[in-house]
Amino acid sequence: MNLTLMRANVRIDLKDVDPANYRWIDTELDRAIARALSKFSEYCPREMKATLATVAASKELDISSLTSRVSVDTVEFPADYAARFSVYQDILYFLETEGDGEDCIIYYSSLHTLDAGSSTIPTRYEDLVAAGAAAIAAVSIAEYSTNRANYGGPNTDTDYMSWGTLKYQEFIKDCIAIK
Repeated sequence: MNLTLMRANVRIDLKDVDPANYRWIDTELDRAIARALSKFSEYCPREMKATLATVAASKELDISSLTSRVSVDTVEFPADYAARFSVYQDILYFLETEGDGEDCIIYYSSLHTLDAGSSTIPTRYEDLVAAGAAAIAAVSIAEYSTNRANYGGPNTDTDYMSWGTLKYQEFIKDCIAIK
């Protein structure tokens, strides 16, 4: 899966498959996909592992290199010992020990990525993220269409709003079920 394929799947869910008459431009769908991916990552984050050197005689460890971090789940320091810790912004604080210059292992959660070449979304959840993005796009166009001249039919804005809201609720419910 990549962004182009995800966008195509979202268009299928939205019944927006005629390139000559797209309702959503690519950047709008890309934004909806990014929002759905971010929300999905809250419920089903990417599991990561990093090894960082501790600082001798310090209870603090800079973890700013752990990009797109959602949470720090476990820290092993010294080796094979689950260290007690707290995190504030980009600093991890050892609660019971100090660093000694040796490595510690950090297990953390991060946001998933989806770009032109690849994705970290587990294959079994690709359709879920596409459905969430379609719901977000539908609600967005419904909000935009309200109180505007409407050529899609008398109830286009409310139809998109109802459909999008229902699908978004289903998306969140399915995300919660993953946990």
